[in-house]
Amino acid sequence: MAKLKMDDVTKYVEENIGDFHSRRIASLDHLKLNTVLKKKNPYLFKAKHITKPDEIVDGLLNAFISSNEETIFGNWLEGLAIFINQKVFDGRKSGITGIDLEFDHKNTRYIVTIKSGPNWGNSGQIAKMKADFVSAKKTLRTSNHKLHVVAVNGCCYGQDDTPDKGDYFKYCGQRFWTFLSENGTLYTDIIEPLGHTAMQRNQEFLESLNNIRTQFILEFIQNFCLEDGSINWIKLVQFNSGTRK
Repeated sequence: MAKLKMDDVTKYVEENIGDFHSRRIASLDHLKLNTVLKKKNPYLFKAKHITKPDEIVDGLLNAFISSNEETIFGNWLEGLAIFINQKVFDGRKSGITGIDLEFDHKNTRYIVTIKSGPNWGNSGQIAKMKADFVSAKKTLRTSNHKLHVVAVNGCCYGQDDTPDKGDYFKYCGQRFWTFLSENGTLYTDIIEPLGHTAMQRNQEFLESLNNIRTQFILEFIQNFCLEDGSINWIKLVQFNSGTRK
């Protein structure tokens, strides 16, 4: 075990945070109006008295961005977590299905599945994680039946005051970052480096988003509006929910 150096963490973040911003911008390049429109509930738009094309487009884009950014940044944080653990415990990216990180500490092999926040999955997804933990333990004990293995669901943010779930532990927020690093303040220490070039890169993103928004509004008007500019709800619902031939 080695003591974590924040200079190493800061350097990693500054060298790699650009990947998050690049993926965030690139996700807009492949976005299609018809794709996101098919995933939303047109009845909800009507029930909320949304009457303008730009309101629908803004709703579509906001929903996409929120979900997409959470996924992209969650994957990025997973890389940061593995980097930090490698520096302290010589941890490594796991090759076992469903497991993100493995490391040894005090005669225990820890197998970790990393998620962004605490409310990441439904009952089926949680059951799948548990099954992956069971399978991973069997795999690891094939070569060493005496190996003590502890499974952990790590969440990069949030809280869970009952971490012991019986067959695995769930560490969230401060508990998770402390578990990875033996550093109780790491969860706040990493905030500042994450802002590296954020203003500049966010401006690039907003410019791309504005271009997509303009394009989507024009496309929506052309395909789903009447001559007076009002929404053609029948055509919109048929596109979204009509039976395909």
